[in-house]
Amino acid sequence: MKLQTIILAAGQGKRMRSSVPKVLHKIGGKALLAHVHDLAMQLGDNSVNVIYGHGGDQVRTTLGELKTEWTEQKEQLGTGHAVMQVSNWIDNASTVLILYGDVPLLKLETVTKLIEYADKGGMGLLTVSLDDPTGYGRIERNANGDVTSIVEEKDANLEQREIREVNTGILAVNGNRLLGWLNQLTNQNAQGEYYLTDIIALAVADSVTIETTQPADQNEVLGINNRLQLAQLERVYQMRQALTLMESGITLLDPSRFDLRGEIVSHGQDVEIDVNVLIEGQVKLGERVKIGPNVIIKDSHIGDDVEIFANSLIDRANIGAGSHIGPFARIRPESTLGEYVHIGNFVEIKKTTVGNSTKINHLSYIGDSIIGSNVNVGAGTITCNYDGANKHLTIIEDGAFIGSDTQLVAPVKIGRNATIGAGSTITKNAPDGQLTLSRSKQDSIPGWQRPVKKEV
Repeated sequence: MKLQTIILAAGQGKRMRSSVPKVLHKIGGKALLAHVHDLAMQLGDNSVNVIYGHGGDQVRTTLGELKTEWTEQKEQLGTGHAVMQVSNWIDNASTVLILYGDVPLLKLETVTKLIEYADKGGMGLLTVSLDDPTGYGRIERNANGDVTSIVEEKDANLEQREIREVNTGILAVNGNRLLGWLNQLTNQNAQGEYYLTDIIALAVADSVTIETTQPADQNEVLGINNRLQLAQLERVYQMRQALTLMESGITLLDPSRFDLRGEIVSHGQDVEIDVNVLIEGQVKLGERVKIGPNVIIKDSHIGDDVEIFANSLIDRANIGAGSHIGPFARIRPESTLGEYVHIGNFVEIKKTTVGNSTKINHLSYIGDSIIGSNVNVGAGTITCNYDGANKHLTIIEDGAFIGSDTQLVAPVKIGRNATIGAGSTITKNAPDGQLTLSRSKQDSIPGWQRPVKKEV
């Protein structure tokens, strides 16, 4: 049966105390609304319509890549009113699924059950039983256990408020039935709003079977209204990712101190990740990769047997097999390291290709460069690649040895097996196989006295 999904995302989110619309706040580096949309996209042949309101232009601009139709709710007059805005879009013959843009952790299997109930001609309603149901609409049932209505908390009496089973707002139902019930909604209630929950009583009056299901984990249906809830669900989300990775064979030394804000697209066997590691974007990890503590990796490919030591940052780079990175190293975008490369402490590499078995072990900046294989770059070496207006290329060919505290002023080429003496400033090409250096003559001045502080 044709599926249509409505995502309600018009709320202001006052308790977030933010200029950013609530549904644009992030979990796992992704907007709340994007999480919900991703779930809808997993349901196969599915048309999606997002109901937006507060901060609408910002929402549409930020998430313009989503495959969805957008409908504005100019006045926020309740959830029923929100769904009314897409009455002309709803197909009579479709199954309509209603989701919420601030409920990001819902699982596919939970939603699938609701759709199955609706496809059979009934209504699928997601409920949850909470120890503290404050703020939620209560599920009323008759003596047979059938759902009869949902009572919003502001309209509930003391007895109804004792009910622990509550409405999540997430449901699936036939489009024709939904349209009929929307036409019967009124705003005669404590808040003067059109409650979508009122369709439950209308469904009962029409003898429509209401099948309920509950999520395996209550966290699936928790919404976000403030920063505390955002932080709490972030940890739930991250633990969910960590468990998935460990089940796939990755060792996390402490899964509670790991963050995935993207995706590990692929990984080999025996990958080990230490504490406080952050993975962002799309990352590939080879066999036997070892990642030390406090490392950040973003949109990068890490080859087999690579070891990344503590406090290193790798951003949009490719690291060849057997290489060692860090500690305290930074590999910046558009950098490609060959196999068995050593990048040591406090070394920064930017937009550079490094050949196999090259070593840059200490306190160096290498930018806009092409470096061959078996090159040794001494401590304190920098490529002076920027003249204040343009970037220039440094080329260091195979087997070259760059002495410590060298400045290579680009554009410049260091020849094959060339040696650059320590402390040199190289402004011209250095020939193959020769020693090139530039130093001032060293003098010692006899009888020189160090200044002393005058007494007052």
